[in-house]
Amino acid sequence: MAFTIKNIAEPNFQHLNHFFLTGFDSPKLIEQVQKLQLDFAEVHFSEWYFDGIRMGYSDWRCREPTELEWQYDIKAELITFQANLHGSVFINNQQQTQQIFGNQQHNLFYANTDDVNEGILKCDDLRLSMFFIQFTKAAFLRLTQGANESLNRFNDSVLHGHPSLLSPTNLPLNAAMLNLIHNIVNCAYTEGLKKMYLLSKSIEFLVLQAEACTLAQQPAYQHLKTKYDEECIHYAREYLLNHVENPPSLSELAKIIGLNEYKLKRGFKEVFGNTVFGYLAEARLEIAKNEILDSKKNISQIAAELGYSSVQHFSHAFRKKFGFSPNKLKT
Repeated sequence: MAFTIKNIAEPNFQHLNHFFLTGFDSPKLIEQVQKLQLDFAEVHFSEWYFDGIRMGYSDWRCREPTELEWQYDIKAELITFQANLHGSVFINNQQQTQQIFGNQQHNLFYANTDDVNEGILKCDDLRLSMFFIQFTKAAFLRLTQGANESLNRFNDSVLHGHPSLLSPTNLPLNAAMLNLIHNIVNCAYTEGLKKMYLLSKSIEFLVLQAEACTLAQQPAYQHLKTKYDEECIHYAREYLLNHVENPPSLSELAKIIGLNEYKLKRGFKEVFGNTVFGYLAEARLEIAKNEILDSKKNISQIAAELGYSSVQHFSHAFRKKFGFSPNKLKT
């Protein structure tokens, strides 16, 4: 089983990543990290294997607009959670169908034995990054037994060997999923504790994804009438997350994305289940929590960088969300 990547503009470049099914069922955690310095990009790969589960993260920091050809030959029945963080992924398979993962999208799919997938990776703003979790058939069915209706339908396809998707359309990554990915990639635990941690996060991802799929199957949006409207709302979220320290006003954001203020407010709540600034407040606190755990910055620095008017205001919001003060997390 191998994953091959070629740069369309540089025929001499080829990266071959072998991974072996025996690693999936290892009782001990197997961890692999690769860092590549290429002419056109800096690349980071991380992989973890244990108990029928494989996790992976890749991050390409490109020096120029880049398109990569990839091919992945599957010799086993695998269920894959795919989260696309930056850039686009185009997937073609033997059924002559194409699936496209855009920026900040996710889905869960089942690929059958002897299937071959291939496609194109395109960077966005000189960056291409993705995260995935793969389960062997036995591991997936063990973890999802008796789940909700969405996962039960998907499990039925897996049991009968029918390649399928959990959701007919890719779904937007939410703040909880992005926070999970960050925590996995930056996990400081080792050996047995890390294996326990990664297993718990794998299950948490399945719960979040099943919930997202169920919500997506609810009646169509009332205020977003076109695909363009939906894309504008997703751009609004992306813009907010890139400007958490100095966010625009509601009227400014509406002008930036090209919708009126009413449609922005109603549409954002429909898509993400929260108001514009409610979502921003949640995202800020998740970012703050990660900064406290992962950086050497003090609390006042983190509060200022995230746009809080005072340390007291930040501490109050943090305690309200997490149940303890940021200083307690720092110690």
